[in-house]
Amino acid sequence: MVRDVITVDPDMRVDQAVKLLTEHDISALPVVDEDGKVVGIISEADLIRRAEIGTEKHRPWWLESMTAASALAADFTKSHGKKVGEIMTTDVVSVSEETPLGEIAELFERKRIKRVPVVVDGRLVGIVSRSNLIQALASRLSTGEAPADSDRHIRLELLARMREQDWTDFGERNVIVKDGVVHLWGLVGTEQERTALIAMAEGVPGVARVADEMIPAY
Repeated sequence: MVRDVITVDPDMRVDQAVKLLTEHDISALPVVDEDGKVVGIISEADLIRRAEIGTEKHRPWWLESMTAASALAADFTKSHGKKVGEIMTTDVVSVSEETPLGEIAELFERKRIKRVPVVVDGRLVGIVSRSNLIQALASRLSTGEAPADSDRHIRLELLARMREQDWTDFGERNVIVKDGVVHLWGLVGTEQERTALIAMAEGVPGVARVADEMIPAY
């Protein structure tokens, strides 16, 4: 996570927050109170419907007549509010320092968000964004693969990983490892299973190459 996080408070003017976003080339700012607790987040999504640039939301008269007054008022505030606290998103998804990266990636996909604040007892200690996950991946890949292990160890590790998955029952006898090369042969259920098995084999430390000798059972 990034620990040196630029934050704003609810009383900051929107134009000041926009200036921070552009100056630091970031897409969102956590909003914290005087105690350092996260009370919201202001992002590009909160700023795309603004009266200053003529992008405020306009509904056809018939749709507006059926829209709740509270929703119309909220839209007006979003496009005309002058303080961060008036336009920020208050339903903030956050994580802890112990949250696994896999769970964070799932949050990004499920909630369709680009970053999550990291909090301890409600107080901001950092932030994790999609770009941080990519950086973590790049760092892992740049270290190179783990030292080559024995063919037997590679095969046992691959078989163990296969048993953890419900989407495949690929037979053990169809997996052969020689000189670091994994040979996958025989019938496989679908083309998708074939691709996934190759990816799984490629992810085992010590694998030099995967020889795809599988045939999808259409």
